[in-house]
Order: sequence, then structure tokens, then C-alpha cells
Amino acid sequence: MGERKSGEYKFREIGQMAAKMKAALWNGTGAMELTEVDRPPVGLDEALVRVRAEGICGSDLLLYAAKTDRETQPAGHEIAGEIIEVGEGVDPARVGERVAVEGIGVGRACHTCFYCREGQYFLCENLSPDTGGGYAEFVSRKAAGLYQLAESMTWEEGAMVEPFAVGLHAMRRGKLNGGETVAVLGSGTIGLCTTAAARAMGAGTIVATARYPQQVEMARRMGADTVVGSDGGELKEALSEISGGLGADMTVETVGGRTDASLNQAVDVTRMQGRVVTTGNFYGPVRIDWMQALLNEISIIWSAIYATSRGRNEFDIAIDMMGSGRVDLRPLVSHKVTLENIQAGFDTAVDKSSGAIKVQVHTT
Repeated sequence: MGERKSGEYKFREIGQMAAKMKAALWNGTGAMELTEVDRPPVGLDEALVRVRAEGICGSDLLLYAAKTDRETQPAGHEIAGEIIEVGEGVDPARVGERVAVEGIGVGRACHTCFYCREGQYFLCENLSPDTGGGYAEFVSRKAAGLYQLAESMTWEEGAMVEPFAVGLHAMRRGKLNGGETVAVLGSGTIGLCTTAAARAMGAGTIVATARYPQQVEMARRMGADTVVGSDGGELKEALSEISGGLGADMTVETVGGRTDASLNQAVDVTRMQGRVVTTGNFYGPVRIDWMQALLNEISIIWSAIYATSRGRNEFDIAIDMMGSGRVDLRPLVSHKVTLENIQAGFDTAVDKSSGAIKVQVHTT
């Protein structure tokens, strides 16, 4: 593969690479189909990553369930892989790095607008075009969004950096104080990562809700002191007993969906002048008892994905915590499938009776 110099850097000739790659696209009628698409381009300040692991996110399941259009480029945002090529402006020494891909914010941001200067890259006013996600053999992003994994981390852990960063962001948005009582609604991947983040960041008592047996077990492994069912008043009773009748200092809603049940439950179990942090994606309008929240002076804080705060991106923090062994998310990866068998992975992720928690797609 040819090389040429640009200033003090070298970069690889993009045109010498194969033009096609395997990718899985939603067919618009209920299934993922393996096909060939153009390999994404690698431009100025960008790099090409060979995808090694990609997590199937719950938001993907919800979006695809309502989507009727055939995809033209792959989705997927929980990505770990290896840098195999760099564009102009990127140090060629980065080739070979094992990285987690922050492909929503930093990896597409302009790095110059108001929100980028504030470290809120996902709010960038000049995001570059999306060149496709991790349900494919390769993905390209700006090199600034490629965070080197710790040597100890596996590909499975690398693809868990993204959801763990979501949990960390929720804790930071909610300004968790050490020793506080935290309620986590939902024990899917984001809920479990939020529980792990709360425990690592000094929560006092953590009460989580879970719907399936594997979630109950895993919530405890991630640091929950008490795990209760997701329906009825069980959560409120547990929190009342723990807090002397006050309720949770901070409640994190991680369920989302198409109903308002979990959001209203979050308000109901939070103490007066406590905080509700929402990370769940709600698809469509939801109704909430604003009067209860108002009279109890409950702060409702929206937490979308991840950001940079005090000079550190939450991907960096996640990698530090996971690489040091302070947080172990390996047990969350319950199933692995190949890209060629991705539909089986989606079927498993949807069917919680399979014991699924996090299903990942791995390439060779």
C-alpha cells in the first residue's frame, strides 16, 4: 500500500483499498440482510477502523420495529475495532491502535462551534455526514473520536465503552453525591451500566428494577443493593424503607419506549427536591404529572448520550475505569454472533427468554 508525505505526517493512499465491504442493512420488512456496500471514505483528519465488535442496542430494536424504509448504509454505534488506515492530518503511528469509536459526537463534530467548545460534541452545529455505523466490516470517523483501549481490554469490553459512557454521563448530569440513595429504573444494558457507574462513583444505596431473571442477577453483580420488580409499588416501598420514608435522592430512568409509565414512576419514587435523570429514549409524546414534580420541586434532567466535562471525555473515563478493573462489564455480554448471522443476534436480543442481556456482533 503506497505512502506519501504531507508536512511531517504520512498517510496511506485511500484509492488503493478495495471499494466494497460486507454490511448488514435493515430490509424494511422485518429483517437484517447481509449485502455489499461501498467502503466508507477516509478524509482529512479521519481514520478507517476494521470493526471487531458491535453491540446491538435496545434503541436499534425499537427503531427497526417501526421502520419501513430499506437502509442504504449500516447503523450501529457500540463499536470497537482496529485502526487500519489514516487520512491526511492523522499521525500514521495510530495505525494498529485498538479503539472504541465515539461516532455520534466527537467522531463527526466540527470541533469549532459553540457546543464543541463547550465539550458537548453531540450537539455540534456542523456535524459531518454520517458514513455508516458498526454493522459492517469497516467504519470511518474523525480520529479525534477514536479512543485507545487499555491493553487489558477485550473486544467485548471495547464495544461496551459506549453504553457505559451513557451511564457515566447520567451520573455526572445528575451530580451524584457520595452516599446518596439512587434508584435505577430498568436493567437492560443502559440500566446495568448506570448501576455500575453509580456504584463506581460513590452511591450509597442502589435500588434497581428488573423484569427478567438474568437482569435481576446482573443488576446485583453490577452493584445494586436491592433489586425489585418493574411493576407495582414494590420499588416505592423498598426506597421508603431504605430512606426512612423520603425516597430516592436521584432516580435514573433508563427504559423509555412508547409509554409514560417509567417516567411517572421516576417522579413518584423520588424525594422532594430530589433529581430525576432520564436516559431512556421516548418514541412519541408522553404525559407526566407535572404538578407532582412542581410541588415537590423535583429537578428533571435530560441525559442524552455523553460529553466532555472538565477536560475529559466520558469515553476516556469509561476506558480508565474498565481498563483498571474498577468496573467489570464483561458479564453483560451474554451472546456473540457473526456479521453473517446478525439476524439471529437480533432475534436473540428481542427474545429475553433467551437469557439475553447484551448481544454483540463480532467480525473476523
